[in-house]
Formats: sequence, C-alpha cells, structure tokens
Amino acid sequence: MDFPFEQIKLSENKVKRTFAASVDSSELIWHLDKEDRLVTVLEGSKWLLQLDNQLPKVLESGQTYFIPKMTYHRLIKGNSELILEITMS
Repeated sequence: MDFPFEQIKLSENKVKRTFAASVDSSELIWHLDKEDRLVTVLEGSKWLLQLDNQLPKVLESGQTYFIPKMTYHRLIKGNSELILEITMS
C-alpha cells in the first residue's frame, strides 16, 4: 500500500513524516492506529487534525497533539508541506 507521506525512522518508537504540499486531499483518509501517538508539528501551515466526533483543530508548529489508540482521525490538507515527528507508545 502506498502512503501519502515519506517516513524516516528516528528510533524504535519515533518517526518523522513529511506530507508534500502537493498531496491529494483524497489520500488523507480517516484511519485508526493500534497504539497511542504523540504528534509534534515541526513545520506546516493551515493543516488540520480531526479526531472522531470532534471539530478539526489547526496544527501549530512546535505543538504536540495526543491521538489515543483505536480513535479514528484524519489530516485536512493545508497550504504547505507538513512535517511531523510521531512517537508511538
């Protein structure tokens, strides 16, 4: 399966993901993960994170967001490249 991002493994439980500014919005689908995640925004402009049954939140550079395991969520495309550091627990 192709993913809409490039990923670099930083450590056993940490990755860096880059979403291109040209990513197709239709590739940013609702999904869930098997473990809790802490997502730190390294770069990006006007991207949003939406968790199931919640309104989307603007992702701000330097901020960390918690995504509980088995919670549906998605990204909503902004107007720049998005770079995230994701720690799985």
